[in-house]
Amino acid sequence: MTTAPPLVDTHVHLFTTDLPVAAGAWTRPSTGLSAERYVAMLDAHGVAYGVVAAASLFGDHSDYTLEALRRYPRLRGTVIVDPGTDPGRLAELKAAGVVGVRLQWRRAATLPDLTAPEYRRFLRRVADLGWHVHLNIEGPRLPPVADALLASGVRLVFDHFGGPDPERGVDGPGFRAVRAALAGGRAWVKLSAGYRLRVPPETLAAYAGALLDSGGPERVFWGSDAPFVGAEGTVTFQDTIDAFALWVPDPTTRHRMSLAARAFYFDPA
Repeated sequence: MTTAPPLVDTHVHLFTTDLPVAAGAWTRPSTGLSAERYVAMLDAHGVAYGVVAAASLFGDHSDYTLEALRRYPRLRGTVIVDPGTDPGRLAELKAAGVVGVRLQWRRAATLPDLTAPEYRRFLRRVADLGWHVHLNIEGPRLPPVADALLASGVRLVFDHFGGPDPERGVDGPGFRAVRAALAGGRAWVKLSAGYRLRVPPETLAAYAGALLDSGGPERVFWGSDAPFVGAEGTVTFQDTIDAFALWVPDPTTRHRMSLAARAFYFDPA
């Protein structure tokens, strides 16, 4: 399949295999993706920009990502940080090319109280920086977390189609909450890691169509999820570009999505 490439890959993980993994990491990847190889991958596929998503495997160890952002102006990134992080450090991260914080709460045994003073201060600082919160959580646990984050005033980006429940699909409470947040005007969602959802391509296309119906092309982004941790060797970067065209068949809609992603990550207000 020949498909016009998107402008922005909004979800990639960059790391080398010698980086220290976080306690409780769900896997230790056998292969990494260096910044140099990723930029070459973007060039080979005609993609202009990339956004590095903080990976739960490495927790708050973001040194490699920050170095990549400094070296390549075409990259942006999110980080995992403690909510008590000093505002001066947050400003340094913004200067390095960080555009958001990731709350990587999938598989988390417990969730923090987002209305506690520590988190209220943290989320206010995130909003004041012009950053977004990048949320990864299972669909059934998503609604109250999304409500609390939106009530705090931050912009919210959902990972991986919003984490739909494969048993409930578009009717699941988490997916309905994502659609409501998109319609409300302060949330976005990534069409990323479709291979992880373990549903047929037509189901993913139905998810994408429902999300576009709720938020329009300006609130739905595409991401590759390279280097496909846990599925190395079975998914390629080109596969993800081709999948995007299957999920969103209309090229004009895909182009509008690309323009919106470029503005969101590279021309923030």
